[in-house]
Amino acid sequence: MYKRNIYKVRTNRPLSAKTMLMVLEGDTQYLTAPGQFVNVAVEGKFLRRPISVCDYDAESITLLYDIVGEGTRAMSLLCEGAELDLLTGLGNGFDAGVECHRPMLLGGGIGCAPLYNLAKVWLQRDVRPVVILGFNSKADVVMEEEFRGLGAEVYVATVDGSHGTRGFVTDVIRNEHIGGDYFYACGPMPMLRALCSGVECDGELSLDERMACGFGVCMCCSVQTKSGAKRICKEGPVFKKEDLIWK
Repeated sequence: MYKRNIYKVRTNRPLSAKTMLMVLEGDTQYLTAPGQFVNVAVEGKFLRRPISVCDYDAESITLLYDIVGEGTRAMSLLCEGAELDLLTGLGNGFDAGVECHRPMLLGGGIGCAPLYNLAKVWLQRDVRPVVILGFNSKADVVMEEEFRGLGAEVYVATVDGSHGTRGFVTDVIRNEHIGGDYFYACGPMPMLRALCSGVECDGELSLDERMACGFGVCMCCSVQTKSGAKRICKEGPVFKKEDLIWK
């Protein structure tokens, strides 16, 4: 179930040249699992902006977003006390009840966002996850210290080698001989494709796609799976590795 509500900006600050962290005060009862998303109304724009939930508690929602267009740029200019219209509790989330001993949390760029609350859930179960974050360069790295602060085991890869391992999250898995027994991933499609073909254990992947309604009516974000067409905003954004078809 989703709900439309008005939220008040508590914090809206940059984490890097293009990535912002926003904390909103308001009703969070419709958020039930890490990996869900909200749909943000931006003044003057017809379509809402879907953004993964980074973290939430009883009174607030934390969002990470990249400034990539006019809508997110307008969001980046909002000050403390500003109000935003959100649809919350959208999509399904990651299954944190899976039985495993060493979960791997793999984030590419802004895809690290929904993994933060997931890491907290695993740590509450007294299981220390391995978090592997991938970025283009050191200037793009965000959330590394926040994940370390939780107590997770953290690795970083950058394409240009300016920070951490040179290459991609798959290079970290190989070079560090990380033997996880289940994985959760969110990031660009090439990364997700590489994980599905290169990581032997089972896992879950959060897919990114352009959305209009955000709750399954318009059908514009459909993807073909082994059990037929599924809506990323409704049956997703999280799918099991074994259900996905890669062409």
